[in-house]
Amino acid sequence: MSLQSNVELKRRGLMFILSSPSGAGKTTLSRRLLESYKDAAAHETIVMSISVTTRPARPGEVDGSDYFFVDNARYQQMVENGELLEHAKVFDHQYGTPAKFVHDHISRGTDVLFDIDWQGTHQLAEKNRDDLVSIFILPPSLIELERRLKARAQDSAEVVAGRMTKAMAEISHWQEYDYVLINQDLEQTLEKIDSILKAERLKRTRQDGLAEFIGSL
Repeated sequence: MSLQSNVELKRRGLMFILSSPSGAGKTTLSRRLLESYKDAAAHETIVMSISVTTRPARPGEVDGSDYFFVDNARYQQMVENGELLEHAKVFDHQYGTPAKFVHDHISRGTDVLFDIDWQGTHQLAEKNRDDLVSIFILPPSLIELERRLKARAQDSAEVVAGRMTKAMAEISHWQEYDYVLINQDLEQTLEKIDSILKAERLKRTRQDGLAEFIGSL
């Protein structure tokens, strides 16, 4: 009798959310996490969710890669047709997540990474709680958060002040997340995020092939 080896169970992908106040590091952490899995095996693949937005593209952003840039009329049509899993207004612009893109990926075992705020997280949790894992990223302090925002040199002093005001409102929703991390050291925070992702992938409820495997024993 021979022993079986290299058993790989089919699993369902998950919606992996990173949220934080602007400037706390979620975008950098998201990019680094994606890079770390760039050459991973198929069952470990993770892709970035591409949102639709009504805001203008920033220098270097590409339509269909960074965002799907649409006008207000098309955005409203998508909302009315139920084409978005979540949608919210952020800093005078609309953002939303196309449902088909996400469902196609998680159904074939690919994780989808989200860089969204608490409003989007709340909407996703209402509709897809079993598929969702959420992490909120905190800055070490508000002083450090303001320093990071100013160091980016992307926004005016007025915009930075507005982001700082909004930060406290966003932080007040920390209890709605599965995990909360303080981003004091980028590398350490990235390691914690990676550990969470690996553990969540192993949950019994996400192992679609487990029942079949047990039945074959």
